[in-house]
Amino acid sequence: MKRLALLVGACAVILATPTVQAQSAPPATLGKIMQSGVLRVCTPGDYKPFSFMKAPDEFEGLDVDLMNSLSAALGAKPQFIKTSWANLLPDFAAGKCDIAVGGISISLPRQKQVYFSDGYMVNGKTPITLCKNAKKFQSIEAINRPTVRVIANPGGSNETFAKTKLPNAKLTIHSDNLTIFDEIIKGHADVFVTEAAEAIVQSRLHPELCAVNPAKPLQYAEMGYMLPSGDEVFKHFVDQWLHLAKATGEYAQVSGKWLGK
Repeated sequence: MKRLALLVGACAVILATPTVQAQSAPPATLGKIMQSGVLRVCTPGDYKPFSFMKAPDEFEGLDVDLMNSLSAALGAKPQFIKTSWANLLPDFAAGKCDIAVGGISISLPRQKQVYFSDGYMVNGKTPITLCKNAKKFQSIEAINRPTVRVIANPGGSNETFAKTKLPNAKLTIHSDNLTIFDEIIKGHADVFVTEAAEAIVQSRLHPELCAVNPAKPLQYAEMGYMLPSGDEVFKHFVDQWLHLAKATGEYAQVSGKWLGK
């Protein structure tokens, strides 16, 4: 009996050892970042105020500042990788980056393929148009007409919204998100439905344009950060960092810098 007890005890130690080692080993994404000292960040870089590529490999914006903060919390440096809205999910699935940012809406279709951080901003769909036409485009019903020329950028939630919510409007897909607002100013389109934050910022940059009821968007939406599917530990780390950034006032300071509030 004594020998049996000793054998059982030895087996218990052997079986327990791999579990202890597995618990102490860094998880995939977090361990890779800590080892390399680099946080790879995919971003379209064409969406003010979240992320804007002002020169090759030079980005600025609300999400850029916050990724600098997240990188510091990880003991790493950010490496921003240019992508497009159409290639955002394929690039992320291909493992080109550890996190994707830049004003990304949390959506159920995207959630099927990736994880998201907790939402950090409510940012629903808002029309932007010439100020003289603002009263004409107060609702989806007012925009969803054959006589209304809607414009949208490809590959993201703006295109999805236009195609699903505005099927009766005359839709033009404009490939360059940076010049899409000029199309409205030039009279080539009547209205663009985008997130409230972008509509507000662009209306400040272009006095001819007005954001239509940004406090009461046409469709509810939240912004979040795209994370690797299945990596619970990295998601928890990012969520906790975001929670602390909001609790300490860091997020409010960065948001105020780019949104003016």
